[in-house]
Amino acid sequence: MWINKSGKWWAKAVGCIVAAVVLVRMFLVTACVIPSSGMENSLYEGERILVSKWSYGLRMPFPSVFGYHRIADSPVTKGDIVLFNNPHPHDPDSRIESRELFISRCIGLPGDTLMLDRNLSEIQGEVLSPDSKALYAYPAVMEDTMQAVLASLGLDDNTLVGYTSDGNYIRSFSHYEYYLISQRLENRFSLLPMNRGNRRDVHPYVVPGKGRAVKVYPWNIKLLCNTILAHEHRAAEVKDGVLYVEGRRTDSFTFTKDYYWMASNDPVNLCDSRLFGFVPDDHLIGKAWRIWYSSRENRFMRRIE
Repeated sequence: MWINKSGKWWAKAVGCIVAAVVLVRMFLVTACVIPSSGMENSLYEGERILVSKWSYGLRMPFPSVFGYHRIADSPVTKGDIVLFNNPHPHDPDSRIESRELFISRCIGLPGDTLMLDRNLSEIQGEVLSPDSKALYAYPAVMEDTMQAVLASLGLDDNTLVGYTSDGNYIRSFSHYEYYLISQRLENRFSLLPMNRGNRRDVHPYVVPGKGRAVKVYPWNIKLLCNTILAHEHRAAEVKDGVLYVEGRRTDSFTFTKDYYWMASNDPVNLCDSRLFGFVPDDHLIGKAWRIWYSSRENRFMRRIE
């Protein structure tokens, strides 16, 4: 088929553009869609964001085929919002780079000790931002007042998440939302934090680091066992409250990778380390950088923090 010179020029131009886009996405930045409300109010469901692949050093493509390597390796900073591959996929034999994506805030670095309750939620930890959410209860008879307050603050989309055993209503609010609502309520009733009664169940969890031994305790034994099986690729099991690695009783284990603990802003959303445990360094893709599309005003190209 005959193609004139103009057609050849356009074909080359389109080819160059496609190649440039592929190279940029492979080596510089990648784009993704926020799939849920787990990171509100930092990121909202449906927003499109850009992720910098050089934030922690470029993870070379196809680590499952060519091995895990990073160029210009750089540490994660506590509080970063991080894009990473699912550490606990339905098919454990699937390639790391082909697994679904998650995005959460890093609250635990290698070697850190986190105080977690029985639901693996952080207690007594540093408040990372006013967007960190918590559960609050209030009297059911005050629901009309609560709805009016939420409407006056533009928080109409905040829905009930449950009920207490004595019939009170439960909602999830960020620290900043809690402050605004408390001011608007003017002492008509109080919002009661739901985590007060969990403190007796709080235990220290050490985030594993490369070359560091982590001691086995009753409260972390299952989490360590799952990590050793899935990411250290060693046979491990728990029998009668004892951890066995490759058939030998183990009171502490030295890990070969750095790991991280990820948390959602919204405690009701379980797409974080409460669901899949520690996130190994070879699963990290990069740091959330900028919002390139949002249905909300004044968020285009806003830097993500």
